[in-house]
Amino acid sequence: MPVEIERKFLVKSDAWREGATATPIRQGYVFADPAKNVRVRTLGDLGFITIKARRQGAGVSEFEYEIPLTDALELLELACEQPVIEKVRYTRDEHGHTWEIDVFKAANAGLIMAEVELRHAGEPVQLPGWVGEEVTGDPRYYNANLFKNPYHNWKDQL
Repeated sequence: MPVEIERKFLVKSDAWREGATATPIRQGYVFADPAKNVRVRTLGDLGFITIKARRQGAGVSEFEYEIPLTDALELLELACEQPVIEKVRYTRDEHGHTWEIDVFKAANAGLIMAEVELRHAGEPVQLPGWVGEEVTGDPRYYNANLFKNPYHNWKDQL
C-alpha cells in the first residue's frame, strides 16, 4: 500500500524561484473529510484521480491513477465541490530532497507553501533558508480544507 509522508512549510522569501520549474494545477474534491478524500487534479496537460486515507501515526495511504485530461476537466466541473483549487507548483532540488512549492491563486491567493516528501517519518531534512514556519499538522493548510475555508477568509487572523 503506497504511503505518503510529507512535511509542509510556509515560504518566507522568493529565494526558491531560481532554477524552479513550474506546472499549473487545478484540483477539486469529489469527497473530502478529515479521514479520507477523493481528489481530481490536472497537472499541466495530465489528469489524475487520487484517493487518500489517513493512517495512524505518520503518513497517508495514497492511491493515484492517471486518467484522460478530458475526463479530469469534466469531473472538475461536474463532480467536484466548488470552488476548485488553483495553483502553480514549482519544483526544485535542495540538500538531497525534491521540494514542491505551491503558489496559490484565486480564493487562496497570497498563500505559498512548500512540501517535501520523506521515505520514512524519522528521515532528517535540511531546511533551505527560504523555508519558514512548519504547518504540517495544521488542518487549515490541507488542500482538502482550503476549498472549504479559503486562505482569504482567515489569513488576517494569523
